[in-house]
Amino acid sequence: MTRTNNVEIGKIKFGDTKLVFIAGPCVIESRDHALFMAEKLKEISTRLDLPFVFKASFDKANRSSISSFRGVGIEKGLDILGQIKNVFELPVISDIHDTAQADIAAKTLDIIQVPAFLSRQTDLLLAAAKTGKVVNVKKGQFLAPDDMLNVVKKLHEGGCKQVLLTERGASFGYNRLVSDMRSIPIMQSFGTPVVFDATHSVQEPGGLSTTSGGRREFVDVLAKAAVAAGADAIFTEVHNDPDKALCDGPNSLDIPSFEKLAISLMRIREAIL
Repeated sequence: MTRTNNVEIGKIKFGDTKLVFIAGPCVIESRDHALFMAEKLKEISTRLDLPFVFKASFDKANRSSISSFRGVGIEKGLDILGQIKNVFELPVISDIHDTAQADIAAKTLDIIQVPAFLSRQTDLLLAAAKTGKVVNVKKGQFLAPDDMLNVVKKLHEGGCKQVLLTERGASFGYNRLVSDMRSIPIMQSFGTPVVFDATHSVQEPGGLSTTSGGRREFVDVLAKAAVAAGADAIFTEVHNDPDKALCDGPNSLDIPSFEKLAISLMRIREAIL
């Protein structure tokens, strides 16, 4: 395993011996649903002793269709994430899409996430960096892993030293992504812990014409390969009923599948240490 600098949020350490899990629904569908999912995932994380961060987007600004459900918006979404953070004592992560959102989101979020499509946007990266929060940048589907060194340098220039990078697949023809596990040690060589996004890596962007498709049956194999390759954290979208999810259902796991996968991944992590 490539050694990286630890990124710490309370008791959670990315880059340490324990595998970190970032999980939750793709988007905040409602207050009740988000709290329900947080409670279920908190229970699993406590029982299995998983370092766990709750994720959900308050706005999905890059949906395939203008009519796609985007979320509940920044004001309501951050209020819901704040409740989850306080009630369940969980760190929370969500995406920002423009510079004006950075300082607002930083009042609630523990990790600010920059989406893959925006991973080279200098002003957005600098705005995220200046909040003083941990920043997670998803590697653009159009970038080689080596290209992310410039992203790290931008964040460092903006004053952020607590950086995470996420591998989520690279474009491989129309509506297809492929995961290159070499990207994990390559990006770790920058001194940065690396997250593997197991569910977006099986996404088929725009594959259902007005919505994204996905092949959730391949989440397990990719997640296991990533942990074997030394990934520091696993990112998974989890929903109680993926087929009825308002966003990214085809590549989301249901709750029992997430728990089963988490157990397997912890065993692989232990085996490679």
